[in-house]
Amino acid sequence: MHKAIFLDRDGVINKDHAYVHQIADFEFIDGVFDACKQFVQAGYKIVVVTNQSGIGRGYYDEAQFHLLSDWMCAQFMARGIEITGVYFCPHHPEKANVPYNVECNCRKPEPGMLHQAIAEHNLDPAQSIMVGDKVSDIQAAHAAGLATTVLVESGQHFTDTQKQLADYVCKSLGSVPQALSIL
Repeated sequence: MHKAIFLDRDGVINKDHAYVHQIADFEFIDGVFDACKQFVQAGYKIVVVTNQSGIGRGYYDEAQFHLLSDWMCAQFMARGIEITGVYFCPHHPEKANVPYNVECNCRKPEPGMLHQAIAEHNLDPAQSIMVGDKVSDIQAAHAAGLATTVLVESGQHFTDTQKQLADYVCKSLGSVPQALSIL
């Protein structure tokens, strides 16, 4: 089994400009590539797990999401970093259009995307890490049995109660390898 680092996308990999779906609007957060290189060098697979209710809301479609995801993965690959998989949830129980307006097991805080990646890539939750910028990311990681959770602030402010849900709180993904002593 492999160890993995699960990354939320918006607010962790790129600046969250709300429903980012075009390459022109995708802005990598400083330190993302260096951090991911360190994770890969330490033997981690990188998996992206992202709620994308903008699809269900009709702001963009799955084809646009896949085009952006392919471009994002190519930016990582150009730096020698392989993204093992990108998983997304297009659903929202109240604010989506048919057929996306459903309760599902993939929308974080549910662990469905993590479970799918674990099964498809032979990943070991007991050696894996979740990095997210929302409490729902941390809750999904707990539900999937991941060993370590990291809440990144990415310019946000969390209450002490919210911070206590995660094992670590970091300014951004760029500071996670040092916080976890991954060198």
